[in-house]
Amino acid sequence: EPLTLTSISAQIAVVPLGHLMASTITKRAFFKGRKHEFTLNPGPFNVKEHVLITIFANSGAGNVYSIHVVSAVKLFYKKELTFVVALVVVITSQVMGFGWAGLFRRYLVDPAAMWWPQNLVQVSLFRALHEKEERPKGGLTRNQFFLIAFVCSFGYYVFPGYLFPMLTSFSWICWIFPTSVLAQQLGSGLHGLGIGALGFDWSSVSAYLGSPLASPWFATANVAVGFALFMYVVTPISYWLNIYEAKTFPIFSDGLFTSTGQKYNVSAIIDPNFSFDNEAYDRKGPLYMSTFFAITYGFNFACLSATIVHVLLFHGSEIWQLSKSALQEKKTDVHTKLMRKYKQVPQWWFMCLLVVNIVATIFACEYYIDQLQLPWWGILLACSLALFFTLPVGVITATTNQMPTLNVITEYIIGYLYPGYPVANMCFKVYGYISMKQGITFLQDFKLGHYMKIPPRAMFVAQVAGTIVAALVHLGTAWWLMDTIPNICDRALLPTGSPWTCPGDHVFYDASVIWGLIGPKRIFGDLGYYSAINWFFLAGAIAPVLVWLAHKALPDRQWIRLITLPVLLGGMMNMPPATSVNYISWILIGFASGFIAYRYYRGWWSRHNYVLSGALDAGLAFMGVLLYLCLGMEHVNLNWWGSDSDGCPLASCPTAQGVVVEGCPVF
Repeated sequence: EPLTLTSISAQIAVVPLGHLMASTITKRAFFKGRKHEFTLNPGPFNVKEHVLITIFANSGAGNVYSIHVVSAVKLFYKKELTFVVALVVVITSQVMGFGWAGLFRRYLVDPAAMWWPQNLVQVSLFRALHEKEERPKGGLTRNQFFLIAFVCSFGYYVFPGYLFPMLTSFSWICWIFPTSVLAQQLGSGLHGLGIGALGFDWSSVSAYLGSPLASPWFATANVAVGFALFMYVVTPISYWLNIYEAKTFPIFSDGLFTSTGQKYNVSAIIDPNFSFDNEAYDRKGPLYMSTFFAITYGFNFACLSATIVHVLLFHGSEIWQLSKSALQEKKTDVHTKLMRKYKQVPQWWFMCLLVVNIVATIFACEYYIDQLQLPWWGILLACSLALFFTLPVGVITATTNQMPTLNVITEYIIGYLYPGYPVANMCFKVYGYISMKQGITFLQDFKLGHYMKIPPRAMFVAQVAGTIVAALVHLGTAWWLMDTIPNICDRALLPTGSPWTCPGDHVFYDASVIWGLIGPKRIFGDLGYYSAINWFFLAGAIAPVLVWLAHKALPDRQWIRLITLPVLLGGMMNMPPATSVNYISWILIGFASGFIAYRYYRGWWSRHNYVLSGALDAGLAFMGVLLYLCLGMEHVNLNWWGSDSDGCPLASCPTAQGVVVEGCPVF
């Protein structure tokens, strides 16, 4: 599973460092008596300094999505992309989001209804680390509880992370039926439906959906219903009815195939100018994908239209009132009123960053058109999409802790307008989707600053600096890894159990082939095999209307309003690379926390739930880094039956008659 170093890891690591620096750095004042007098050590390490450091780290936490463009071009297409061009793309796509954040602060930060659940984990952790409290009789302080949970998480991860990787997906059905393709399709947690599969690994639980302990129960329930509908109704029915020749391909796969179920040779349909070769495509035949993969795109389409309609119906009046009374106090919470005592960040700061980044991006795309392929009008269109979707996606994220990933619509639009150019498609997606996602991350940090009463200008500087530093570090590290690790991301050449299989990069590359190189017209349009998938757009638009009508007809049934279709449909958009075991484990723990503990053990939940989430994240991250530095860099691997991913080698086999795939029985 991918290992993500969240800002919580930095939040923990800086505590001893902060106290050490406060006790050792000189307190001498520089330029004493002058206007610019300052000191490097103004006093004891305090919570506001701690919050600013965490915001700095959070601006660069997780994956820098635009690096997928670099890996796709260099590793999969094996074409040239210079470091300077990659640097421009990475930095501009990350920083551009500040412009969208500045435009929508009043809608997504100031209102009390926009509460950003993930921030409560960090707020609880700050309180545990800085507030002094008496130990309750027979119990633990929050700080003691955190330390115990952190040590347990740290020590335990050595098992799924190195000694016993099969704990990531414990698929016991495959052990009982080692020669049955059907049983392994049903039971595999990594390559099948995951019936009975469990993950005893926090990285498996939180890798794609975040911590289930931070998710409100109604959002977890929406994801659970969406997962069950998709994985246990739509997928098996489609497969066993052989829709889109489903049995010719694996039941669960993000691969690209020929009509005979073999891996599609993408390089054969690329001409010397790195664009689509139509004649070669006609000779080789159309591209196919698993029915599962095709339907995930359908759910993406439905989520897009559902997000817009849902926000208009359930939050439209609130947004309209905020637009009319943005400067009035009645629509703001107590945190916003207190924050207005600080100097605010002028709107022109955000606009300057936005304009400078757009201009720099247009210049790079025009000057390096041979490498980036995207014309100037593509940048302006991508920015327009980011501007349009930031508000509705932000509303969903701020209230449910689940962000609808609307990257597919960017691929779809540029794929129709500018087909045959895969790098242009990837760059358009980065600027149209990732700049919006970054903007929402910045807004979440602004809300954290509201909760902790941090001066807005200090937050702004910390965010900008953290974003730029993170972009440089991520790109430098990725570039170094691509140059030093043999066969990185090549599943066919890497040894079994290698951590360098790059599942996210494979999905990104496959999407660039489908939407960019070949184009949606030849796959989902009138020339394509999967044109019926477009009906999901209409279904996604109608579904929220039905929920809204039901809520109006039955206002006493409060649970109807909690049906959030962008979350229900959008939860599946992490698949692939997410697998069924990721969702099953996440839902079970979310149920235990958000429903059982919250309802029956409210005191324990309110005191320890978010602290536990932070401890599990931090322990996993520190042990993951330690394992890599001590064992991964030296290529020290264990080879025994527990090193297998989930022990289901036949789960990816086709079941159509006469299809020959290496390692699979022929039916």
